[in-house]
Amino acid sequence: MTGKIFRSILLAAVIVLLASFIIIIGVMYDYSTGLQHRQLTNELEVVSTAVQSQGIEYLSTLKKSDCRITWVDSDGSVLFDNAAAETEMENHADREEIAEAFATGEGESTRYSATLTEQTFYCARLLSDGTVLRLSVSQASVLTLVMGMLQPLAFIFVAAFLLSALLAHRMSKRIVTPLNQLDLDNPLENDAYEELAPLLKRINRQQIQIRTQLRDLKQKTDEFAQITGSMCEGLILLNEKSEVVSVNPAAMAIFGIDSSCVGQDFLTVDRSPDVNQAIGEAMKNGHSELRWERSGREYQFDFSRIDSDGKAVGMVLLAFDVTERAFAERNRREFTANVSHELKTPLQTIIGSSELIENGLVKQEDMPRFIDHIHKEASRLVTLIDDVIRLSQLDEGVELPKERVDLYELAGETISTLEDSAAKKQVTLKVTGASAEISGVRRLLYEIIYNLCDNAIKYNVDGGSVEVNVTSGEDEAAVSVSDTGIGIPPEHQSRIFERFYRVDKSHSKQSGGTGLGLSIVKHAAQYHNAKLELKSREGEGTTITVRFPIRKEN
Repeated sequence: MTGKIFRSILLAAVIVLLASFIIIIGVMYDYSTGLQHRQLTNELEVVSTAVQSQGIEYLSTLKKSDCRITWVDSDGSVLFDNAAAETEMENHADREEIAEAFATGEGESTRYSATLTEQTFYCARLLSDGTVLRLSVSQASVLTLVMGMLQPLAFIFVAAFLLSALLAHRMSKRIVTPLNQLDLDNPLENDAYEELAPLLKRINRQQIQIRTQLRDLKQKTDEFAQITGSMCEGLILLNEKSEVVSVNPAAMAIFGIDSSCVGQDFLTVDRSPDVNQAIGEAMKNGHSELRWERSGREYQFDFSRIDSDGKAVGMVLLAFDVTERAFAERNRREFTANVSHELKTPLQTIIGSSELIENGLVKQEDMPRFIDHIHKEASRLVTLIDDVIRLSQLDEGVELPKERVDLYELAGETISTLEDSAAKKQVTLKVTGASAEISGVRRLLYEIIYNLCDNAIKYNVDGGSVEVNVTSGEDEAAVSVSDTGIGIPPEHQSRIFERFYRVDKSHSKQSGGTGLGLSIVKHAAQYHNAKLELKSREGEGTTITVRFPIRKEN
């Protein structure tokens, strides 16, 4: 801006300077021409009077006059000329000023030289004897005048130009400096130019509007950051170039990235062909989904295209952790298949035995054995159904009435119930420890101890032992069931609490059971906020401990 102002001021100064030169030269030239014309007219009057009285004798005395004097006879021949011989001069009757003098008494004309560097003024007067007296004087033309004054004019022009440049520079700085010092953060506090007041007021209004919009935008950005930051789902926003615009902490954890990925292509976040194919499909069709496993967790990715004015402007990626749901779905499918299998086996046995009896294919002496077989399978079926119902109740989280229960006393009752089963395998049962009261559901606590002891008997060796130890402390009460049985191989220990899971299916079939005992133990323990601990060595025995928190319960 300073340069533009400087050039404008300097150009204006140069134009004014040139115009002044032209006007001054014109005025001076007109003045000198008029002055010379008046002098020539006055001199003509004096000379013509002298010539009429003295004749040629007077003209002879004017040989060295500043002007040229020519006396022309009535026929146009030259009688006298102070600059050339009369005999060598041509007839002047056709000269403009002389012809005009013959006609009107006086005549004037101006003629320029061939080079236009000089002009001559002619004044002629008719004398009383019929002759014409003409005076002429030469004057330099405007071009000659300018050429003669070129050096001083050039000096004056250069000096004026430099002075104008200096003044223009200073003036442009003085004009721009207040503009550069404007406080645009506080437009109304400036006192620069009155002409800028409307602009500064408009800037002030726009700043107020911008600050309001920025405050609202920051508030919405903070709200968005807080909402997305507290989301369990991963959220990534992409622009139309598939560059990351925003990413929340959950998405950072899923993809193993940090906030530095913002502004980079999504390929820097993940190069999986499946994910990039899903993004391309979403950009084409508007939406796509993908199930994908990362770091031992299963996620569902939803890709949705963002449209504005009929044009795709970005993409939103939502990642849901569906590990638990997928696990529950697999468990439900496995549970349904296992229940169907477990129900089908005793039913087939019952139906088969009853058909043999109905058709009279069973001997009378074998009848008690078949009836006993049907009774056992029916009892097994009832037990299985009862266990399934219990697990369903525990899964649904049905609130059950609680009471004060002594775990030591409950363990004693459970041991008494299982004495006959233990006697068949010659397994010794005993309860050790001390009284430990907690608040809980008596039936579920009984199921925990019963199923642990029942498994300890079934998978024990003949002549082995089972010990139930009950302890109590300030923070927790614990029930441990230890056996001297076959133990559990390490590769199976993490799965024995799953429904229908059996370490040795052939042995389990011989020993009976529904395969839901330990699963009931797990769910009943979870209902009481208890923790399960398993210690087992193959061929040496197993110890399962259930730890019940006391403070929380109380």
